[in-house]
Amino acid sequence: MTKKPLLNKKIYKQTLRDLQIELVKLQNHIIKHDDRILVIFEGRDAAGKDGTIKRIIEHLSPRETRVVALGMPSDRDRSGWYFQRFTAYLPTASEMVLFNRSWYNRAGVEYVMGFCSDEQYREFLETVPSYESMLMRSGIKLLKYYLDIGKDEQKKRLSERERDPLKQWKISPIDKSAQKYWHQYSHARNRMFAKTHQASAPWTVVKADDKPAARINVIKDLLSRLDYAGKNHDLIEPDTEIVFEYHEAILHNGQLAD
Repeated sequence: MTKKPLLNKKIYKQTLRDLQIELVKLQNHIIKHDDRILVIFEGRDAAGKDGTIKRIIEHLSPRETRVVALGMPSDRDRSGWYFQRFTAYLPTASEMVLFNRSWYNRAGVEYVMGFCSDEQYREFLETVPSYESMLMRSGIKLLKYYLDIGKDEQKKRLSERERDPLKQWKISPIDKSAQKYWHQYSHARNRMFAKTHQASAPWTVVKADDKPAARINVIKDLLSRLDYAGKNHDLIEPDTEIVFEYHEAILHNGQLAD
C-alpha cells in the first residue's frame, strides 16, 4: 500500500515558497557578511539528494551558489592527496556550496564496491575529522546531511528512474548494485557515523522516504542552523521525527533503515 504523504500538494508548494523566501534572506546575509557555507549531502542511490538541492538553490543567485557533483576520479586525482580535488571547490567569501556527494564517497561506495583499499578506507576515517576541523577553523560553516531511505523505497525509485526518459542521466552501473549490497551499505553508513560525527561537525539524519517532507525539513533545519536577519522562527522549526542529529542510539532503535 502506498503511504499517504505527510503534506498535501497545496501545503507543500506554499511552505516551499515561504522557505525559499527565507533562503533568499539567508543568501543576502551570506553576501553581506562574506560568509562561507558548505553543505554536504550524502545518502544511498535514489535517496533524493538531487531533488532536495534543486529546491534549495531554485531562487538563489547562481553567482554566489555552486553545486558540486564530482564524477569518477582521474588517474591524476588518484595519485594525489585524497582531499585535494575536493578542496579546490570549497566556498570563498559570500558563497554557499552544496556537495552532491563528497569526500564521504570513500566511506560508502568506494569501500563497499572495492574502489579503495582497506588501508585507504581506514586512513580516511581517521583523518577526515581533522580535515573538517581545519575547514571550520578557517571560517567555513559546515553542515552534513545524510538522507536515509528504506530498501523497498529505493527499489521503487530505481525502477521509476529506469522508466523515466527524463531521468536517464541518473542511471549508473552502481545503481545495479545498490540493492544487492544493501546490508554492506548499511554497515558502512553506521561506521561512517560512528567515526566521523563530532560536536563541531555533526551528522544530521533525514528520513527521506517521503520526498516532499524530507525536502521541506532539510530546508527548515538548514535555515535554523545559520544566522540571518529577519528569520521567521515559527516557519523554520523542523520536524524532529524527520530530521535529527545523529546519536549512537539510532543505530539500534529502528530510526535508520536496516
